[in-house]
Amino acid sequence: MKPHNQTHLKVLFALTLVHFTGDFYSAFTTPLFPAFMDKLNLTLAQVGLIAGVNRFLSFIVQPVAGYLADRYQGRAIILGGLLMAIVFIPLSGIAGSYWMLMLFIALGSVGSSLFHPCVAGMIPLYAGNRKGFSMSVFNTGGTLAFAVGPFFITAVVAAWGLEAMPVTMAIGLAVMAYLWVAVPTPKSEGMASLGLMGTLKRQFGAVWKSIFLIWLVMVLRAVVGQSFMTFMPVLLMGRGYSLVSGGLMITLFTLAGTASGLMAGYLADRAGGARPIFLVSHLLMTPALLLMLSLSGSWIYGGVFMAGFFVLATLPLGVTLAQELAPGGRSMVSSLMMGLAYGLGGAVAPVIGRLADHYSVDTVLWAVSFIPLVTVPLILMFPRVK
Repeated sequence: MKPHNQTHLKVLFALTLVHFTGDFYSAFTTPLFPAFMDKLNLTLAQVGLIAGVNRFLSFIVQPVAGYLADRYQGRAIILGGLLMAIVFIPLSGIAGSYWMLMLFIALGSVGSSLFHPCVAGMIPLYAGNRKGFSMSVFNTGGTLAFAVGPFFITAVVAAWGLEAMPVTMAIGLAVMAYLWVAVPTPKSEGMASLGLMGTLKRQFGAVWKSIFLIWLVMVLRAVVGQSFMTFMPVLLMGRGYSLVSGGLMITLFTLAGTASGLMAGYLADRAGGARPIFLVSHLLMTPALLLMLSLSGSWIYGGVFMAGFFVLATLPLGVTLAQELAPGGRSMVSSLMMGLAYGLGGAVAPVIGRLADHYSVDTVLWAVSFIPLVTVPLILMFPRVK
């Protein structure tokens, strides 16, 4: 399907609302790790395993969903996946064992992974000539959800306990009623007659090296972001901050990413390319993270905001740049840059958790802060795409 020449705001709003709603529920898990640890007597390694399984399912499910979305029409992947996230993640609050908790979080993660590549692949079709900014707005739906969700759910749990989580399903089910009417049917890319290898060859044959470079940078960025998002609440509670304060800091971290993602998309459209934005963001990421780890008291709130600003800025740009290189497989390439990179980057969480058990969370996050410097030579090899 060819992209529309005009920007269709109503469709973009509906797709962004899908992203916001699914990620709003996905954001419940991480800030509640301290509460789950207290209720079920979990170790940091077990917390890391839950987080790793959560990310790994994104690694497995999103590319498959993206592949199917480029080949077939239908809204089942979008709405069915969203419904799974709305139902299963709140059920984690009543889990009576470690394995039941793992099951509910895993099923919710599968649901969230299903809709992401499909809706991201639809954005360029309705964005007109504002693809970079439109993808940033779409990404804002997710980052804003990860900003609001932790503060919302920690406030609910602090007031009524983990057992109150299933009540929050009502919000998502009300949104689903609107999305059932507003979300259009995805359009197939006409690849149903091709097998897996034929589809990959048509989509990525001439640009696979560039796609791989972008993907590798997105993986390393995800390692940094997911390590801090997973273990920052544990670090902060160890320093004497409350569960709600930890949720608030995750909110600040992701709100900063919301602002920087919008700014990055706008600047990339204006500047005619994403590479300079990538360079600046990744060069400043390490000092921002180190500064955050060194701060205490009320100063840490500013440090958290600055760290989130640089860590999350380039997520929409990576997706947009890859879609420009491989326009025939928008959903598949979105799954690579979002799901596969996010999932593989987050799958190291069990390793980070095991290291944190031995060397402390502070020490491990300090070491992780230097990973963005490794990405700078890779970014310099990015193709120049306007």
